[in-house]
Amino acid sequence: MFDFDSFREIISTIKKNKLRTFLTGLAVTWGIFMLIVLLGFANGFRNATMTNFSDRATNTISVNPGWTSMPYHGTPSNKEIKLDYRDYDLIRSKITNVEYLSPQISKSGTIAYEKQFGSWRMTGVSPDFASIMNVKIQEGSGRFINEIDMKDMRKVIVINSDMKKVLFKEENPIGKYVISNKIVYQVIGVYDRKNQFNNDLPAYVPFSTAQLIFKQGGNFDRISFTVKGVNTEEASETFEKTLRKKIAAIHRFDPEDMSAIYVRNTAKDSAQTAKILNIINLFILIIGAASLVAGIVGVGNIMLITVKERTREIGIRKAIGASSGSILRLIITEAIFITTAAGYVGIVLGTAITGAIGFLIEANATGDGPSMLKDPTVDLFTVVIATLALILCGVGAGLIPALKATRVSPIEAMRAE
Repeated sequence: MFDFDSFREIISTIKKNKLRTFLTGLAVTWGIFMLIVLLGFANGFRNATMTNFSDRATNTISVNPGWTSMPYHGTPSNKEIKLDYRDYDLIRSKITNVEYLSPQISKSGTIAYEKQFGSWRMTGVSPDFASIMNVKIQEGSGRFINEIDMKDMRKVIVINSDMKKVLFKEENPIGKYVISNKIVYQVIGVYDRKNQFNNDLPAYVPFSTAQLIFKQGGNFDRISFTVKGVNTEEASETFEKTLRKKIAAIHRFDPEDMSAIYVRNTAKDSAQTAKILNIINLFILIIGAASLVAGIVGVGNIMLITVKERTREIGIRKAIGASSGSILRLIITEAIFITTAAGYVGIVLGTAITGAIGFLIEANATGDGPSMLKDPTVDLFTVVIATLALILCGVGAGLIPALKATRVSPIEAMRAE
């Protein structure tokens, strides 16, 4: 068994070869350090990406009109498709498991308050839009559009945090009036830009009001909705084909014409992104493991040299009765000690660096737009697995030198110079 004398002997051997042991340990430290840091950044990227997806409904489907690219049943190509209430009613009544539904129309213009003004889009939406796109009203900053606003065609507006900074500075905008295209709107809410993908975020007004003011008749710029059960890439593709076929029947275009309408499903995007992230993680794991293996090979080489240098000593040990097993344990234990100690330093440094970066990101977060890195750290499970892997690698690094040591003949060993 391993005892204090064995430990003292290992320390003595290491002291005799300080530089060589340091360089060997450095290779292991660097390997595990790079593995931890790379995995930390991979986790941070994954966390940010999946959080950005989760901040919208993961089953959001958006339909945008386009232009046909092929003739269909006597209808020429290059026909403009315009979404209208027929499509809205189709989705609301003919598509099963629809949860939230909102048509959208937009118009760009100047929004002004007293002497302050800016150019932004205004988008007409229904109350469901907040649930579809996870539009969050800032705490103490009013509300989103409701059904009464829709029914009464109220001239109310929900602005974003950037608009508030430009137009109102430090003033509370709730209840104040802004002017756009000679129409006066009352501000009823301020929503947060955080985790919103689009940099060109609009102000929101009731859809019924937008139809009246923008004078687009019954045409829609987009229809967005959420539907249960469409949460995989395969289900998304099947659903999209069905939806295209039903809308194509209304507007008389070929269901295979991809440019007639554009359908985007966040479940499909999320599934594809998850695949890409898994590939990135695998690639990073391979790079980190390769760095670690390089360090382990270095440990193995050092142990082989150590065994060669201690051939005479090993021979004397065997001559006075030391068993092959005790010599085997001594060499393997020394390899485990070097590998584990150096690896543990790499784990501590890697964990500290990723933790510090995570803290700095959190401390300097502005809250504007989606984050590209979130909590870039490794979990306890990964650290435990890395530690166990180091111990196993130490055994592997010392096994070949140890086996060589056990085969040394006492007589031949004592003749060695």
